[in-house]
Amino acid sequence: MAANRRNGMASPAHGLEDILSPAAPHPRTSLPNVATIVTTVAALYFGREVFLPIAIALLLTFALAPLVSALKRAGIPRIAAVIVSVLGAFAALALFSFIVATQVSELAQNIPVYQANILTKVRSLKETGVGGGIIARLSKVVERVGQEIDRQETPPPAAAPEKPREPVPVEIVSRERPLEVLQNIVGPLISPLGSAGLIIVVVIFMLLEREDLRDRFIRLVGYGDLHRTTEALQDAGKRVGRYLLMQLVVNIVYAVPIAAGLWILGIPNALLWGLLALGLRFVPYIGPAIGMLLPLFLALAVAPGWSLVLWTAALFVVMELITGNVVEPWLYGSRTGLSSLAIIVAAIFWTWLWGPLGLVLSTPLTVCLVVLGRHVPQFEFLDVLFGNEPVLEPHARLYQRLLAGDPDEATDHAEEMLEEKYLVEFYDKVAIPALLLGEQDRARGVMGDQQRRQVAESALVMVANLDDSAHEEAEEEDAPPAAEEEPDDKDPSREDETELPDGTDLSVLCTGGRGELDDAAAAMLAQVLEVQGTTVSKAGFADMEPANIRRLELETIDTVVVGFLNRDSIKHARFLVRRLKRAKAALRVGIVFWSQAANEDKEEAEKLARDINADFVAHGMVDAVVGALSNEPPIALKLVAKRRMRRQRATSRKASAAST
Repeated sequence: MAANRRNGMASPAHGLEDILSPAAPHPRTSLPNVATIVTTVAALYFGREVFLPIAIALLLTFALAPLVSALKRAGIPRIAAVIVSVLGAFAALALFSFIVATQVSELAQNIPVYQANILTKVRSLKETGVGGGIIARLSKVVERVGQEIDRQETPPPAAAPEKPREPVPVEIVSRERPLEVLQNIVGPLISPLGSAGLIIVVVIFMLLEREDLRDRFIRLVGYGDLHRTTEALQDAGKRVGRYLLMQLVVNIVYAVPIAAGLWILGIPNALLWGLLALGLRFVPYIGPAIGMLLPLFLALAVAPGWSLVLWTAALFVVMELITGNVVEPWLYGSRTGLSSLAIIVAAIFWTWLWGPLGLVLSTPLTVCLVVLGRHVPQFEFLDVLFGNEPVLEPHARLYQRLLAGDPDEATDHAEEMLEEKYLVEFYDKVAIPALLLGEQDRARGVMGDQQRRQVAESALVMVANLDDSAHEEAEEEDAPPAAEEEPDDKDPSREDETELPDGTDLSVLCTGGRGELDDAAAAMLAQVLEVQGTTVSKAGFADMEPANIRRLELETIDTVVVGFLNRDSIKHARFLVRRLKRAKAALRVGIVFWSQAANEDKEEAEKLARDINADFVAHGMVDAVVGALSNEPPIALKLVAKRRMRRQRATSRKASAAST
């Protein structure tokens, strides 16, 4: 059975490999002060005439950079590749704008035609109410309030007025000059055309001077680590550009069926609504909803019944489900990298800051900020605020749940990891480090007795909740391997793995050393030993008191394992080893000084074991299991040096007295 035991350090999947790998704790993320935030927001708001074209140019630069690189690899000179890419992109945008403007003008001319259908539906809604309908009641209330306001504002009656004179009709004849007519036509177009020209120029220069801009940015924020910063910027540029291009492809795949479906249903200006859906879908969640409202309103106005409205809503819902669950994962396999709340907040912020264009640009701009925060330490707070990655390491997150007294969520967190990892690995890399955080807080004096007991009780409840997972793992271990499976020694990825021994026919007592948190760690070790088929008993730190040790039933126990989260408990560990071996001479006693480090010095552990007279000293879950299930004979109890000297002196005195 031991040959078929799963290795506790195996990695059946690599999805959580980086999360579960031991790493140094994150330094505290520094947040900008209030003055910096207010100054930045004020500059973006009042300088939107300058920053908005630059933001659009920056996004277009990210989107066009892969195209320029592809044209350069095809042999086209850099300047020609940049000009062709930029002119092609702006030609597509100009065509998009022209079609939208034409469709909007046509829609405005046809609005009076839909008035009759709208009035018909309003009357039907009024007739469905009781006692005149809800709409009628609201209309009466509004009318009554208006009459009251008019009554208060009516001036008192004055003397009989004179008979008013009949108004004389006046006809105003416009005598505009041709230059004024031209100015009225061209004037409103100057600002958007100027902004478009400015954006084109900025995009061209950004694409031409991309390497120089990158070097200047590195000099500002990452000169101390050129290699790391360069790789980060290249990765960021590729990710943002790929996201923008893939999002454009997704939006086109979404908009084309929308436009075709609306045209089949008979919705006027179907091309306009398809283009609107294409642009607004850059804003996830709320963008498709906004793009659906106007076609629904138009469906309400076009047909006298309600079936067209339902068909239109069904079209949008079905396309959104297909696009979100099939097309997006197929094309780029993930979402935007933003949390759901961050997307909504970003849409509100950028819309308030820059209007409708800010709404369309909100998600791409926020994605750029999050990517920047993931690679540049100065902007790490942006990733923490808006990213969808966990901001706490797994063990810190688990400790926070235990500290809050929420073992249910802690169990959910553990079960999610157990889908990819083994129980011994979860305890070794996540649960024990979480308890070590609690021990650090206790040692610093920031955790009271009640909080310490609450953390320990929550951890014990979590361990009890994981009994089913432990039994399933044990049954899976006991099942014979399939005939077609290759042995583990043929897998090169498992060459350095330590196989956990079989614990059948062995009896182990697991106990805490000095506190409730030690008892929780001992319960985790006991559960792992049970998975290995061991007969396990559990005791608490109170049972290790001098008056209670001899009351322990050690007759059937082969090994006692005592765990300490506090590494400064060597003297207490030596005392417990001596007491336990005196209680039963043939007892193996192991001490575990829990540590988050992946590998401790084996020679140091052996030296410490000899110093405290223990059969083994371990620092992690795997070493503790291997030591507890070892078949080596117990080490005999050694006399303390001072006591040995006293006995030698007593023996010498007795010898001298006998000789005299």
